[in-house]
Amino acid sequence: MFNLFKKKNDSRQNLRTRNNELIVHHNPKSPASEAYRSIRTNISFLSPDNPLKKILLTSSGPSEGKSLTVANLAISMAQNGKKVIIIDADMRKPMQHKFYNLTNFEGLSNILTGDISFEEGIKDTDIDNLRVITTGTTPPNPAELLNSKRMDDLIDKAEEEADILFIDTPPVIAVTDAAVLSSKVDGTIIVVASHQAQEQMVAQAKDLLDKARANLIGVVMTKCPVKDSSNQYYYYYGNSLKG
Repeated sequence: MFNLFKKKNDSRQNLRTRNNELIVHHNPKSPASEAYRSIRTNISFLSPDNPLKKILLTSSGPSEGKSLTVANLAISMAQNGKKVIIIDADMRKPMQHKFYNLTNFEGLSNILTGDISFEEGIKDTDIDNLRVITTGTTPPNPAELLNSKRMDDLIDKAEEEADILFIDTPPVIAVTDAAVLSSKVDGTIIVVASHQAQEQMVAQAKDLLDKARANLIGVVMTKCPVKDSSNQYYYYYGNSLKG
């Protein structure tokens, strides 16, 4: 019994730790927060007459900061008065529930299999204007679920209820999930970790998305160290892939 109790406490501590990484919420005046706001502005400038509402983020490899970028960028949008929904479609390594201190017993997979409704699967967060659909139960066939008509319907429903929708997906080279979903959104962003991502893998990721006819709107580079008077932050910035 002691071990089970300790494990539960460790899990809660882990959730608190991940929540502290939401720099835009906890430290809005930091260089990283300003960089996220810059990305937010760049997205709005890409198509001013026909705003991008459905944006997918992926990466070439694991641990490049993709999910954290989704979480912080979503908060930046919400702070600007936008109604935001995050769909965590990385069913193999879900992260969004950890950032927002949410349970993940039910979510996207359970909506797609008809076990729960959309309304039952979407969760409020502590951030005004921001809701999250976590991954839910890990299915044996993520790609098939994500490529289903029910996923199309879910995205349409989320789009109706939000000003902007972010979809967190696995690295595009590892599995087909990101490529499958890229055709269902208005724009795709590749997250690249400085001094970590391999140039060849980034090029391969872009090639896979091009073949899937994704609308590549930009790249966000992460893990560029920037120091201030007291702490070291990871600085995030975006550049257009087009132009």
